[in-house]
Amino acid sequence: MGTWFTEKQTENFGITAKINRTLESKKTDFQQLEMLETAEWGNMLVLDDMVMTTQKDEFVYHEMVAHVPLFTHPNPKNVLVVGGGDGGVIREVLKHPQVEKATLVEIDGDVIEYSKQYLPEIAGKLENPRVDVQVDDGFMHIAKSENEYDVIMVDSTEPVGPAVNLFSKGFYEGIAKALKEDGIFVAQTDNPWFKADLIQQVVSDVRETFPITKVYTANIPTYPSGLWTFTMGSKKYDPLKVSEDRFHELETKYYTPELHHAAFALPKFVKDLTK
Repeated sequence: MGTWFTEKQTENFGITAKINRTLESKKTDFQQLEMLETAEWGNMLVLDDMVMTTQKDEFVYHEMVAHVPLFTHPNPKNVLVVGGGDGGVIREVLKHPQVEKATLVEIDGDVIEYSKQYLPEIAGKLENPRVDVQVDDGFMHIAKSENEYDVIMVDSTEPVGPAVNLFSKGFYEGIAKALKEDGIFVAQTDNPWFKADLIQQVVSDVRETFPITKVYTANIPTYPSGLWTFTMGSKKYDPLKVSEDRFHELETKYYTPELHHAAFALPKFVKDLTK
C-alpha cells in the first residue's frame, strides 16, 4: 500500500497523496516543516500538516497572486511579498520588467532554505539581484513601512500559527499605509467551501480600508476543495478596467489576459459571501 499523507481539511474531510519518501521533517522555530516526495504531485512542501505547494500545480497559485495585481497597476516598480518563502511569487513578479525591486519578507528562514534545496524550479529566482530577501516578521515589516510599495502580496499560510496576524483588520490598515497613494494589495483568502466566514470577514475588513475591493478565484487541486480565493484591495485601479494595451506577453501556464477578467466572475454562492 505504501505511505500516504492526509491533510485533514475539516473534521470530516481530507485530501490524500501517496508518499514515495520523506525528504525532510523538521520542527523549525515557528512550525513543523516537511518536504515530501509524492507519487502524483512531485515534491510537496507541508507546514503544520497543511499543503503549501507542490511541483506539479504550484504555477496556478503563484501566477494568480502575482500577475493579477501587477497587470492592474500601470507602473509597479517596488513590490513586497509577505511570506512566500518558497519563492514562487517572487519568480512570477520578476517576469515584469517594470519591477525594479522585489522584497521578500518570510518569518521562517528554513522554508527558504529547504525550498532552494528541494524546489529549485520554484525558489530559483530568490538570489536575483532585483530581490531583497529578509528573514523577518511580515506583520512588523508592514508596521514600519509607509508610502513605500506599489504592490503588496500576502502569500501566507492559513490563519494559524505565525500567520494569524496576517488576517487582521489592523494588518490591512498597515498595508494601506505601507502602499503608495495608488497602491494595490492581494492576499490569499482560502476556500469558500470550508472557510466562508473567513472570506466574509476579510472582505468586510478590506472594504473598510480600500475604496476598491475585489475577490477572484483559481483552481488549485492540492488546496482544500480545489477552489481558492484571493482578495484584492486597491486605492485607485480597478482590475476589471485594465486596458488591453497594458497586457504584455508572459511565459505562463495558467494566467492569461482573458482569465484576468474571467477570474472575477464568481459562482453565486461565493459572490454572496462578498456582499
